[in-house]
Amino acid sequence: MKNSSNKFRGKNNKEYTRNSDFGNYSKNTNRSKKNDRFLNNSPNNTKVENLKKNNENNTFSSFKRRNLRFKSNSEFPNKSSDMHQKFNNDKNFDDWIWGKHSVYEALSGDRAINRIWCTSEIFSSDKFYILLKDLKSKGVLIEEVSWNRLSQMTYGASHQGIALQLACSKTISLEQLIDFSKHNCQKPILVALDGITDPHNVGAIIRSAEAFDCKGVIIPQRRSAGLTGTVAKVAAGALEHLHISRVVNLNRALEELKKNGFIVVGLSGDGQLSISNFQEKGPLVVVVGSEDKGISLLTQKKCDFILSISLKGKTSSLNASVAAAISLFHLTGK
Repeated sequence: MKNSSNKFRGKNNKEYTRNSDFGNYSKNTNRSKKNDRFLNNSPNNTKVENLKKNNENNTFSSFKRRNLRFKSNSEFPNKSSDMHQKFNNDKNFDDWIWGKHSVYEALSGDRAINRIWCTSEIFSSDKFYILLKDLKSKGVLIEEVSWNRLSQMTYGASHQGIALQLACSKTISLEQLIDFSKHNCQKPILVALDGITDPHNVGAIIRSAEAFDCKGVIIPQRRSAGLTGTVAKVAAGALEHLHISRVVNLNRALEELKKNGFIVVGLSGDGQLSISNFQEKGPLVVVVGSEDKGISLLTQKKCDFILSISLKGKTSSLNASVAAAISLFHLTGK
């Protein structure tokens, strides 16, 4: 029997040779150009080439997706910690104090307090009850909240059940403001804010009040922005030269002012009397309402006059701080 040849036997024995090292068959590189053109133009070969290209593209796409996933994971390894850090950066805690010992020292000292949050256990405790009740009577807003709510507000800080926000300026009582106003001016003008919660408006009104030589601003305990850092920034230094009184109830404060000879005037677009025609002279309290709701109905009943600003354009209303500035310009010039 003859030895078997390395060549593959059959019709195409010249086209294929056996590769003894790898046990497979490779095409002969000596085939004719005619066969190359035939193979390149054959439909089957085109399908094969397209399939190869699709496989290569799919392989590249999957590799690219894997790289993108790897890149995103490497760039953001600790998503929760980054979000926590972002929240801490977004919220300014420079004027906040929390923790029982730190808050107690702040309350016992001569610090100006804007707002206090505490749990019911802290509020009723022997250590804090007297201090908190006294501050509440002076106009400091005190809210009883749950432990979880306080943790959310401080983003998980060790608050021990109480936190406070410092005020950017000290406040005085309404009685002190009345005495100061009458002893320093024959016809003092005070400004009272009703439901203005935007600190930018509050700051702008305080700035205008000081510029027109008003003797003080009255801010209610609730439904009003406190003396925060934003208010101080917008006021542009006016808080250093103007007295602020924070009252528990605005309507009771207006009644007290009327007993002391003040005329209470409210600003409203529905007022029947134009401010340019207002001729009353004497100590005045100008009540400025919120931009969207205006002066509340109960507060309007406490006013002696409801004044309006005549507008000539198509705009039907003014910003609260702008209306206050225009009104003070008219009233202080009389």
